[in-house]
Amino acid sequence: MFLIGTDTFLISPLLPALTKIYHISADVSGWMVSAYALGYATFALIAGPISDYLDRKKVMIFGMIGFAISTFLCGLAPNFWTMMLFRLLAGISAAFITPQVWASIPVLVAPKNIVKTMGYTTAGLSLSQMIGIPIGSYLAAMSWHAPFFAIACCSVILMIGLLFILPSLPTSSNTTNKRRSIIDVYLRLFKTPTITIYIIAYFIFQTGNFAAFSFIGSWLSSDFQLHIAEVGTAMIALGLGNTFGSIFGNHLVKKLGVRKSLLFAFCSLIILYTVLPFALNLMIAELLLFMIFLIGGFVFPIFISTLQALTTTARGTVSAMANAAMYGGTALGGMIGGLLLNHFRGFFGVSFFTVVMYMFSLFIYIKGGIFKTEKRYHRLQEIQKVERK
Repeated sequence: MFLIGTDTFLISPLLPALTKIYHISADVSGWMVSAYALGYATFALIAGPISDYLDRKKVMIFGMIGFAISTFLCGLAPNFWTMMLFRLLAGISAAFITPQVWASIPVLVAPKNIVKTMGYTTAGLSLSQMIGIPIGSYLAAMSWHAPFFAIACCSVILMIGLLFILPSLPTSSNTTNKRRSIIDVYLRLFKTPTITIYIIAYFIFQTGNFAAFSFIGSWLSSDFQLHIAEVGTAMIALGLGNTFGSIFGNHLVKKLGVRKSLLFAFCSLIILYTVLPFALNLMIAELLLFMIFLIGGFVFPIFISTLQALTTTARGTVSAMANAAMYGGTALGGMIGGLLLNHFRGFFGVSFFTVVMYMFSLFIYIKGGIFKTEKRYHRLQEIQKVERK
C-alpha cells in the first residue's frame, strides 16, 4: 500500500514541474492525475469479480508486474500524451493489487480487529504521503525521471517478496462465483440498495477530496513560492497527520462508535476546508492541512469497513467498487480542480467545491440510513464471526 500510494500521489507535487516541461496549461495538468485514476476506476470493476474466484496472491503478483513496467515507462515519457498513456496503464495495473489487500483483511483477522487492521493498512498509504512523496520530490529535484524509475525498481523487489513470503489466498466462494458472469455478480450486489447508496456517497466524497489534494502542491508552490523539493517537504505534514489518524483513529471509533465517528469526521472536514483558503502564511496552512489529513486517515478505514460489512461472499468485488469510486472521484476531481485553481484566486474555488461535495456526500449517507444502523453494523460482524467458524 505504501508503494502504490507513493505512485498514486507522486504526480501532485510534480505537477508544477511537468506543466513546464510538457508546455501545458494548469487546466489540463490535472489530466495526468485523472489518467491514472480513470484506468484504476475502470479496471477495478473487472478485477474485483475476477479476484473473487481466483487466488488473490496470484492476482497481486500479475498486477505488480504490470505496475512495475508501466511506472518505468512513465519515467521515459517524452511528451504529455505518452505520459497520459503510461499513467493510464499504471492505474490499470494497480487496480488488480489494492482490492486484494482490502478483501483479504476480513478473512485473515477477527471481526473485532477489522477496523484496526484496516487502519494499519491505511497507514501504508499515509506513510507514502509523509515519506514517499517527499523522497520522490527530492529525487525529482535532480531529475523528474528518477522517482518513476525508483518506484519501478522497488515494485520488482516487492513482487519477489510477495512471491516467496505471502501465503496463498484462495477465496472461499470461488466455486460459486465461477458459475456467474461479472454482470451477474454486480446485479446481485446492487440488489442491496445500501451498497449502491454508500458507493455513490463515497464517490462524491472522494471527488471533493481529490479535487483538493491533487492541487495542494500547486497551491503551495504559487501562493507561498515553494520549489518542488520544498513542496515535498511541506507535504510531510499531510502524511504525518494521515499516518497518526490511520494508526490511532480506531481508539476514537471504539469510544464514539462508527456512526458518531463518521459524523464527527464530516463536520470537522467541512469546517477545516472552509477555513483553509484564508491561511495567511505557510505555518497556518500546514497546521490546517495536518488536521485535515489527520481526520482523513481516521475516517478512511470507516468507509471501507462499513462497505466490507455488507457482504461476506463478494468482498473483492465490493473492495473494487470502493476503489473504483475513489479513483473515479480522483479523475473527476483532478479535472475540476485544475479548472477551479486556474480561474479563482488562491485555493478558494477548489476548497469551496470540496466543501460542497462533502455536504452532498453527508446528505446521501444520512438518507441511506448509515446513522441509524450502528446495531445492524455490529450484528453483521457477529454473523461474519459465525460464518468464519
